[in-house]
Amino acid sequence: MSLELLDKHSPTRISSGPGSLLQLGELAVEYGGSRVLVVSDSGVVSAGHTQLGMNSISAVGLAVELYDGVEENPTTAHVRQGLEIARQFEPDLLVGLGGGSAMDCAKGINFVYSCGGEISDYRGVGKATAGMLPMIAVPTTSGTGSETQSFALISDKDTHQKMACGDKRAIFKAAILDPLTTITQPRQVTAATGIDAVSHAVESYVTRKRTELSMELSLEAWHLLSGSFEAVLENPDDIEARAAMQLGASLAGLAIENSMLGAAHSAANPLTAHYGIVHGAAVALVLPAVVRFNSRVCGDDYGRLAGDDEGGGEALAVRLEEFRKLSGLPQRLSDCKVKQEDIALMSSEAACQWTAQFNPEDTTPGVFSEIYRDVF
Repeated sequence: MSLELLDKHSPTRISSGPGSLLQLGELAVEYGGSRVLVVSDSGVVSAGHTQLGMNSISAVGLAVELYDGVEENPTTAHVRQGLEIARQFEPDLLVGLGGGSAMDCAKGINFVYSCGGEISDYRGVGKATAGMLPMIAVPTTSGTGSETQSFALISDKDTHQKMACGDKRAIFKAAILDPLTTITQPRQVTAATGIDAVSHAVESYVTRKRTELSMELSLEAWHLLSGSFEAVLENPDDIEARAAMQLGASLAGLAIENSMLGAAHSAANPLTAHYGIVHGAAVALVLPAVVRFNSRVCGDDYGRLAGDDEGGGEALAVRLEEFRKLSGLPQRLSDCKVKQEDIALMSSEAACQWTAQFNPEDTTPGVFSEIYRDVF
């Protein structure tokens, strides 16, 4: 059912299964590529996945170039670096091969390479001014779901504030879900990206913008992710669980495309900007508190996710706290050396985040202050 949902509702063509990375070259040919720029990062390169993908491209006679300078939370600087390589190489197809950072950076490069200007010009929705190059995604984590979204999240190099740049022309033409690419992740990366995907299913299920379709996608994503998260942590070589996590992350990404996110992501972003807390860990810290806050208006929905109608939001919050504890990620803000005196500033910034407007319950700086203090 899960893959059928993606095939039916996603504009991105999905190829999946162990070893499917080797299909990359054939897909590049199918989408008209002759000169392919691969956007990746040093960790994925070290794991060997990038070279496998590039070998597949070379094997079908296409020219291929690599930009592997992407880092976590890609910035305007990473986009500029990749753009310089793109302008020298003149690609006609882009590949984002890595985690959400690589895929988002590929989108960011494509915006500016195809349409000109600076990446900040595309902050918001529908700002592309021309057709964009076709792109293929190869996610090597089960986290952001960027492979099924039209948005790129790019941070300003100087302010560290995240810019959401979205346009339907920035959707990947195809995505390869090869669970073998996720086995090489360190446990902490599996945990942080996995909880991020879980948070996408939880938040997209209750937003003000949700639809019947997005709720169906969110619910299916939740079942896959919550049912496999513990397995991939306890047995990293469990290919079936790895595949379920990848599929769940893609479904959650498609749910976001139709529903957006909420207060947990709004609260997480200042933690990353000010303290460098990994995004998934930041979301894991605040998500249970956000669920408890939102339970006043969507407790029944949360109970449906938790499989506990009577327990409602509290049952889901407890389940999420269990995931956080199992993951080995930080349990309190104080574990991350967050200063209490910074809560007021972070609360003001959280209230201004784009995703806050889609939260089911009204949010204010005061609300975010309560959330931060609850998990301090």
